[in-house]
Amino acid sequence: MRILVVGPHPDDQELGMGGTIARFARQGHDVLLLDVTNGEPTPFGDEATRKAEAQAALKVLSPDPQAFPGSKPVQRLLLGLPNRFVEHTIEARHAVAGVIRAHQAEVIFVPYPEDAHPDHRAVTRIAEDARFDAKLSKVEMPAPVDGWTGRRFEVGPPIYPRWMFYYYATHLRWVADPSFVIDVSGLLDLKIDSIRAYHTQFVLPEKNRAVVEWVAAAARYFGSRIGVESGEAFHTREPIGLWSLDSLVADRQDGVKVGYPPVS
Repeated sequence: MRILVVGPHPDDQELGMGGTIARFARQGHDVLLLDVTNGEPTPFGDEATRKAEAQAALKVLSPDPQAFPGSKPVQRLLLGLPNRFVEHTIEARHAVAGVIRAHQAEVIFVPYPEDAHPDHRAVTRIAEDARFDAKLSKVEMPAPVDGWTGRRFEVGPPIYPRWMFYYYATHLRWVADPSFVIDVSGLLDLKIDSIRAYHTQFVLPEKNRAVVEWVAAAARYFGSRIGVESGEAFHTREPIGLWSLDSLVADRQDGVKVGYPPVS
């Protein structure tokens, strides 16, 4: 499966669904992280440092192919819109639609639309419309050029991604009531390491260190909602179809039935 994870800034994808990204990569899915901006300026960062941090986080999330046969490395692409000035425009929509076509994305993850940060709200709306734009025939979309590396991607044919899901990396002080939770047990430490790779964002600024602890606590809480060690929460606006009820009571690889309360 070809999965696109859209983030307004480098670190949003790791904050919202770093464990899920790592799990998808281990399962052999093609995961592309789209950084809409480079995240700069920030108090302790600069463009070169932020690039190095984004690559370090990518390395954390990408599985070791020897330890996980059949896995695939996570990829990253910088769109290059201006941080703090992201606007919903036809040009921005088509730029993201070009990425969707280039990756032939079947599933897209975007930030939850309710957020205090204008960039987050704008990026979600851009991605929602780009999903539709990507399917339009007789409309050319720009070929993406990775702002991190300069690599040019070839645009594929029109495609309409089947699913769009929303992850939580919001600046609002509220607890999400998700549509579903993905089990990321055993991956929480890796997720935290990927966040701390952004040294200028979550290590140097003392006030931001608490964010990492909050993210870990949230993962444990959402895991408890489905009867596992840790989980990541997601929202969907479209109903999810099931072939049978078996997937609702599926066993984990270790034999534990997900979603069951402990027997007393």
